[in-house]
Amino acid sequence: MVISKSEFMMFLKHPAWLWLKKYDKNKIPIPDEDLQARFDEGTLFEEYAEKLFPKAVKLGYKNNGEFSGTKYYSLPETTKKELNKNTKVILQGRVEIDLSKQLGSLTSIFDVLERIEGNTFNLYEIKSSTTVKPEHIPDLAFQTITLEKAGLSIHKIFVLHVNNEYVKEGNIDINKLSRKTDVTEEVRANIDETLDNIEKAFKILSTKEIPDISPRYLKQGSMEEWLEIFKLVKGDLPQYSIYKLSILTPKKVGLLEDMGIKLIDDIPLDFDLSEKQQKQVEAVKTGERDINREDIKEFLSTFEFPLHFFDYETMSSVIPIFDGTRPYQQVPFQYSLHIQKDLKNNLIHKEYLHTENSNPVLPLLKQMQKDFDGKGSIVSWYKQFEMKRNDEMALMYPEFKSFLQNLNDRMVDLMIPFSKGWFVDKDFFGSASLKAVLPVLAPELSYKELEVSHGGQAQRIWMETILNGKSIENKDKIMDNLRKYCTLDTYAMYVIYKYLVSLI
Repeated sequence: MVISKSEFMMFLKHPAWLWLKKYDKNKIPIPDEDLQARFDEGTLFEEYAEKLFPKAVKLGYKNNGEFSGTKYYSLPETTKKELNKNTKVILQGRVEIDLSKQLGSLTSIFDVLERIEGNTFNLYEIKSSTTVKPEHIPDLAFQTITLEKAGLSIHKIFVLHVNNEYVKEGNIDINKLSRKTDVTEEVRANIDETLDNIEKAFKILSTKEIPDISPRYLKQGSMEEWLEIFKLVKGDLPQYSIYKLSILTPKKVGLLEDMGIKLIDDIPLDFDLSEKQQKQVEAVKTGERDINREDIKEFLSTFEFPLHFFDYETMSSVIPIFDGTRPYQQVPFQYSLHIQKDLKNNLIHKEYLHTENSNPVLPLLKQMQKDFDGKGSIVSWYKQFEMKRNDEMALMYPEFKSFLQNLNDRMVDLMIPFSKGWFVDKDFFGSASLKAVLPVLAPELSYKELEVSHGGQAQRIWMETILNGKSIENKDKIMDNLRKYCTLDTYAMYVIYKYLVSLI
């Protein structure tokens, strides 16, 4: 049995993750287009970071973010040849070693191996994150163990990651875009624990029976991601399963499972719950909404007409595309605006969608100046997002600073009654997101009917179509789909606002 670095990292997330990868990989969801786009971002940064080693010999190659094909299987031999040739820097090599007959073999692809002298090297891991993350340490410990058991000596260990303070001006400067963090000490301190975990991983694979897949054993992975796998193994969960409790932690799952509790309805009210979880449990038990009309009334009294229901759609890239932007900066390319002059007036809808391969910010700002009234509340959902975009655009175009500051001063957050727990419905499942609230309060409106149904998808499709020229023959239809999605976001806010007004 061979365990690769990526498989070992699966084991650290949840032991059953590794077992499924080896014995029942159909239970592991294939990355959707949005997740694949995030993987592609990592590959893109990797390609830029490799330019820091201009004379390096690159061995491996990736297909859709994964090493594959005949070249993958021949990589250990190719890597060995380059090592024997005293190559100074090797990119994307692979080393495979036998641990023992009782265990098995380890294989690891490294990003950068830089020869210091003789058989001594520095090891670099390229990560598209903006900081060193806790999971990077066992990742590098696994690589170090594999390389040193193959006879190499590792001197220093680094993570090459993104510098999110870098502002693009002209051509990308990879020396400024990236940062190098020395993690040698942390990795060395993790070696013994990693060796112990490697042994445990092989033990998991020595049995043909899947380990307990309970989320209680989740360590490094996303709970949402694991629950998708959990449902594929177990089948659909009951509507009000304990696994649908908001802000669920492995510890709480374990406590509930040990008590034999399967449904939210059966959770005792004296169980250790957060305030949000407590309200969710009470709502499920009673089947009734918990509505604080006084707080909602006071909140809505701060709204001033004309009301502007407003939402941005944004694009983001690890490699800044436009001058004046940083890695991962959310750059608005679209907005929708529904204006209600007073309680009796019908809605007016205004919008902007950038459809050219150029920086969208300046034309978007010019249109916003025309579309917004000089007074009245700006209503958004989680206003911090829109306000941050306004602050960033004010830095890019100082001539719009006072206009954007005025918008921020008038901003109100329609999410507050839901995030503060003034309005709780069991079918929100503890969430205050627009996508959770709208289907409950206005079931006649649905994102499921749309070709574009969430912000990540809107970002990916716009970037693929406008910046990369993909599906250009369907550009008009794609743009229309983006307009429909963004329009529903702001119309949904108007409908929810009306619903709250009707309550008081």
